[in-house]
Amino acid sequence: MLVERKYYVENKEQVKVKQVSELKAFIGTLALSERSLKYCTDGCLRRYLEARNWDLHKSKKMLLDSLNWRSSFKPEEIRWSDVAHEGETGKVFRANLHDRAGRTVLIMKPGMHKNTTTPEDGTKYFVYLMENAVLNLPEGQEKMTWLLDFDGFSLTTNIPIKTSRDIIYILQNHYPERLGVVIFYNPPRIFEAFFKAVRYFIDPKTAQKLNFVYPNDKDSVELMNSLFDVENLPSEYGGKASLRYDHEEFSRLMLEDDVKTAQFWGLHEKPHHTNNGQSGGDVAS
Repeated sequence: MLVERKYYVENKEQVKVKQVSELKAFIGTLALSERSLKYCTDGCLRRYLEARNWDLHKSKKMLLDSLNWRSSFKPEEIRWSDVAHEGETGKVFRANLHDRAGRTVLIMKPGMHKNTTTPEDGTKYFVYLMENAVLNLPEGQEKMTWLLDFDGFSLTTNIPIKTSRDIIYILQNHYPERLGVVIFYNPPRIFEAFFKAVRYFIDPKTAQKLNFVYPNDKDSVELMNSLFDVENLPSEYGGKASLRYDHEEFSRLMLEDDVKTAQFWGLHEKPHHTNNGQSGGDVAS
């Protein structure tokens, strides 16, 4: 039985390798820009195939849709100076810790979204941080973790429904298999009404990654301990580290990463400046 299972696993992997090759050959028939070709790594192609359950036809369509979206939205060209105003409250930020699997951690605070002026600005800020999170993934890790902190949440301060819908769509269709775990930390009952309004836009594969966590619940505590080293996890979430908001420091980090982004994509950059030389974000330290 073990021999048969080993053969099955090896054969299945060979099929996947063949499908990656076929998708790569398909890409080779297209007149793609240098950026698009750089985007279509073997790992990228595997993520699109995985997202469509290794259906080659569906994967081709999904990838083409993403390449068209990236060509028009140009996520790799967004810079901190373009979105810094959205980060002033620290509503979403890349924490300076990874989970036990080595995944980049984005901390989101739905109760701090009052400063979003338009849904488009909120979406652009999200895309910028997704690109930044991917940039900061350690070698060998392709997924990230989201931790949603509901402190201060109300239906008046929450993310607008349109922004939430757009974010879910972009995540599922243009960042396939980038999400490892989502933690809803201590959500209030009123969140249920909002969640009911957006859950229909969440595909089943993404829904399986959602976890509702409560600080006084034994199972929740065990889940957090399995995902994070408590020495690095902020005390707000059951750990021993501290979490502070440092508008200027986060801006400095993002500006440094903007240089890395430009270098990665082969872009020629001019210096970007923010208002008063600083912008927003949170740093967990």
